[in-house]
Amino acid sequence: MSEEEARAWLSDHFSVSRGTWDLLERYVAALLAEMANQNLIAESTRAHVWARHIVDSAQLLPLTGSAGQGPWVDLGSGAGLPGIVVAILSERPMLMIESRRKRVEFLDAVIADLNLSHARVYGGRVEVAPATHAAVISARAYAPLPKLLSSAMHFSTDETIWVLPKGRNAENELEAARASWQGVFHVERSVTDADSAIIVGHAVKPKVRKGRG
Repeated sequence: MSEEEARAWLSDHFSVSRGTWDLLERYVAALLAEMANQNLIAESTRAHVWARHIVDSAQLLPLTGSAGQGPWVDLGSGAGLPGIVVAILSERPMLMIESRRKRVEFLDAVIADLNLSHARVYGGRVEVAPATHAAVISARAYAPLPKLLSSAMHFSTDETIWVLPKGRNAENELEAARASWQGVFHVERSVTDADSAIIVGHAVKPKVRKGRG
């Protein structure tokens, strides 16, 4: 997907007003400028930021159409992908969890600059963040699936939708998790990379191990 195709995809799939475009442009500018201070995205993706990062994040939103009330919780938000992008394109409350101080400071600055009053950052580890009933849980390049699920169960209910970009190993990670986890899972192909995929999960919970009688 080229940068021109990425912008066209956003226009086709969202009601992107002039104001929203301005917020996205300002976020991209802040992201690239901050690269002088910390490694937020791979340098090799700088020239393809709209396809590799903005659309790659935005594509998660249509997969959550049946989500109920409650916040979107983004694990290991890093540069704000997908958290900031989703907060720009959606009014749903956004909680981004990030443990690295410099990245927390960057996210706080972006939220303030873009006036994203429905978004906030928790600075700390996912496992110790206060429990909440999330409508959606996302994680991009955060952890292998079993660890990811276990670290975030205190945010999950039977209605929570999990949207988890997993690159080319999605099917393998899902198969490995099935031994200990149950739920309704399916795999969606990424619009930005035909070889990559997104795991979508509903009613996710650990399997109950039967005791030996």
